[in-house]
Amino acid sequence: MSTPTPAPAAPRPVRVLLVEDDELMRRSFTVSLERYGYTVRAAADGLTGLESFRDEDFDLLILDVMLPGLDGIGLCRKVRETSLVPVLMMSARGDGLDIVSGLEAGADDYVVKPVDTNVLVARIRSLLRRATYAPAPAPAPAAGQAAEEGAGPSEGELLTFGDLTIHTGGLDVAVAGTPVALTPTELKLLLEFAAHPGVVLERHTLLRNVWDYGWDGDSRVVDLCVQRLRGKLGRDRIETVRGFGYKLRR
Repeated sequence: MSTPTPAPAAPRPVRVLLVEDDELMRRSFTVSLERYGYTVRAAADGLTGLESFRDEDFDLLILDVMLPGLDGIGLCRKVRETSLVPVLMMSARGDGLDIVSGLEAGADDYVVKPVDTNVLVARIRSLLRRATYAPAPAPAPAAGQAAEEGAGPSEGELLTFGDLTIHTGGLDVAVAGTPVALTPTELKLLLEFAAHPGVVLERHTLLRNVWDYGWDGDSRVVDLCVQRLRGKLGRDRIETVRGFGYKLRR
């Protein structure tokens, strides 16, 4: 008598750390996300949120900018000292400086409050897709060839751009042989550039392919993520083509 094959284990629920000081919003977001199947740990201030982050493993962090004790930007910086976990910032409407500061601190994306639950969940899903990103096997276009949406370098390929190497199978990045740690968004942005070396990629193309934004996305997320990449890979690695976008130097 054959032994029955055990059923595959159910996927582990996605664990979200939500740090929001407004009690009504904190409860509302928690209930809404749990309805979508997420497991939510909520904290009312930055220091408690940092303690929760250090005590447990989370798949995603949602941080309000304005928090007592330790604000969301400071909390994001603390997280980035040890972790590449996806971070989504929440900011009050019109606080452009907070948005920029949060992205500079290492956040992957942001939403502006008040935010519709469907929009919040869409951004969460986009971040989680980036965190599990694997490039589709597709050859890089020749110089001057138009970049196609969703293209990626061949799986398992070793790409070399000067002293920058990218192993697309293991998603490993190194500069002069030294490993470089990238957030999921930074990595996907780099792979998008690597799929089209020498080709200028417009900001709206990057918003669509990397952030899953439509035409109305905020190009600041692109500019600041490029800035962070330059800080890790070298200032001259990604060239700005004024009025158009960016390209990876061959």
